[in-house]
Amino acid sequence: MSYDEVYRRSIEDPTSFWGELAEELHWYRKWDKVLDDSNAPFYRWFVGGETNICYNAVDRHAFGSKRGQAAIIWESTEVGKTRTLTYFELYREVNKLAGVLKNLGVRKGDRVLIYMPMVPEAIIGMLACVRLGAIHSVVFGGFSVSSLASRIDDAEPVAVLTADAGSRKGNVVPLKEMVDASLDAATTDSVRDVLVLNRGLGSCPMKRGRDLDWTEQLAQRGELHVEPTRLQSTDPSYILYTSGTTGKPKGVVRDTGGYMVALHASMSQIYDVSEGDVYWSTSDIGWVVGHSYIVYGPLLKGLPTVVYEGTPDYPDPGIWWRIIEKYGVTCVFTAPTALRALKKFPDSWIKDRDLSSLRHFFTAGEPLDEPSYQWGKEVLGTPPIDHYWQTESGWSMLANSVGLEMLPIKPGSPTKPAVGHRLEVVDPDGNSLEKGQKGFLIERGPLAPGMLLTLWNDDKRYLKDYWGQFQDKQLYLTGDYAIEDKDGYFWMLGRADEVLNVSGHRLGTREIEEVVSSHPGVAEVGVVGVKDELRGEGVLIIAVLKNHIAPADEDRVAEEMRQLVRDRIGPIASPKGIHFVSSLPKTRSGKIMRRVIRAVYQGDNIGDLSTIEDDATVDMVREAADMLKGQF
Repeated sequence: MSYDEVYRRSIEDPTSFWGELAEELHWYRKWDKVLDDSNAPFYRWFVGGETNICYNAVDRHAFGSKRGQAAIIWESTEVGKTRTLTYFELYREVNKLAGVLKNLGVRKGDRVLIYMPMVPEAIIGMLACVRLGAIHSVVFGGFSVSSLASRIDDAEPVAVLTADAGSRKGNVVPLKEMVDASLDAATTDSVRDVLVLNRGLGSCPMKRGRDLDWTEQLAQRGELHVEPTRLQSTDPSYILYTSGTTGKPKGVVRDTGGYMVALHASMSQIYDVSEGDVYWSTSDIGWVVGHSYIVYGPLLKGLPTVVYEGTPDYPDPGIWWRIIEKYGVTCVFTAPTALRALKKFPDSWIKDRDLSSLRHFFTAGEPLDEPSYQWGKEVLGTPPIDHYWQTESGWSMLANSVGLEMLPIKPGSPTKPAVGHRLEVVDPDGNSLEKGQKGFLIERGPLAPGMLLTLWNDDKRYLKDYWGQFQDKQLYLTGDYAIEDKDGYFWMLGRADEVLNVSGHRLGTREIEEVVSSHPGVAEVGVVGVKDELRGEGVLIIAVLKNHIAPADEDRVAEEMRQLVRDRIGPIASPKGIHFVSSLPKTRSGKIMRRVIRAVYQGDNIGDLSTIEDDATVDMVREAADMLKGQF
């Protein structure tokens, strides 16, 4: 069947479409209803069904024909080690750790926070949690103490899984010390136990009565078999925090059954992988891509998944291509940022390697620019395939579903909606726009399986942030501007809200503004996302200083602001530029004219900006632009 035929069926008859795909997986009890939309927009999939993601991702293969096949292939250029776990070995390790957690009192519905480097134990920890029905919340190891503390306060975990340290380009990242500081800073006292993997990389102070050695606990409390918990399809599997337009991060809640079915289907429909393939997502488990396509997607499909601890250019720019050659990787999923970073090095780093195994090379996280696409196509021998999704969706919303049909590639477009996704471009009132017109990218309900259930302990914010944009119309707001062209291809035009996308990582402008505002010399601040050749989008800070700050002190203040951002949010948020102005350009209602700031900074044409700056007159836009031109 063609893409159009399969897609049409997924929209017109979602019950039979998704029901047939769900039959390919193991259920302890079959569902009563494939889709329950009676309490929209809180959509529920496979209601009444009972299953377990860990059983489907591990046990199903460990006791089948893939018992001795590689499940996890770990490569670390940071510590110079490799490790391969077969599906049966992974089964054993997951059960042992699940035994530890169970004997520590972790139960169904408890939250477990995971703050670990890219090591097999981190994935084993995720799988052990879903085996027990505990809800894991993985936090990216690059986040700061305050960011980690805020997530602890919101999720209230009973346990934390961490390591003494990680490593990045040979520099030690003291994870255990950051966990200690975060627990001291957090207001909740929910954490009973901290399980610590000591890698011998850094200092590892242990607090008596709370901190436990990972290896010792496996020996003392581990079990050879822990029966998987029978979970309702609608039970939460994990919480993953993403930045919002306010300082408080949003805890995206994922279900069990819908997510499992969608990921399993996507591996063949979108990524075109099956028996014999080796899959590598170069992301980190701290991001949604890592959850879906380092851990759950490949393992549900029964494939080897490559887990890499390192960066694209360390110890040299050839490391990725050597890994592909070494393991015969057939499908790679990365971010355009990585392509742009590697493009600056000689092509010989790639062309000197045997990449004949590579069939598909996917990118997502931000739009893939045409120069990077053309370069990748030339040096890789296969065209990079862009697709679009977000933390909230859990898997692709827009994709070239090559497993169904390879559609012609239009560089810069993530192609067409993935199965089950009803995407449209609408005006500010929620009315459908003609093709070729710019507007808000929305999804009509019911949401496809695998998308967020709600926000953790905050149904009201879920309704407001995702469904409250268009009065009296129940439309899911992606937060992005887009255009649909005459061929039905979508083109992404950037964030419509105030969230930045830096190297595929979402950062809230308000989050950064709050940090910068804490500097005693700052009177007012605005944060804007601007084009960045390497990272896709960079952080631009525009600030008004207090009167007592002399011009001679501006460089010092700028450096202090930069350090504040790095310390409190993380290096990923480090600003591309910091500029001081006499006043922030605002609309009549007091909103910062972010698009004007961005346009002037980038040298864009500002002629039509008044039409997209809410509550701003043409004169106000012109005056703001004239003022800013003298500042950059």
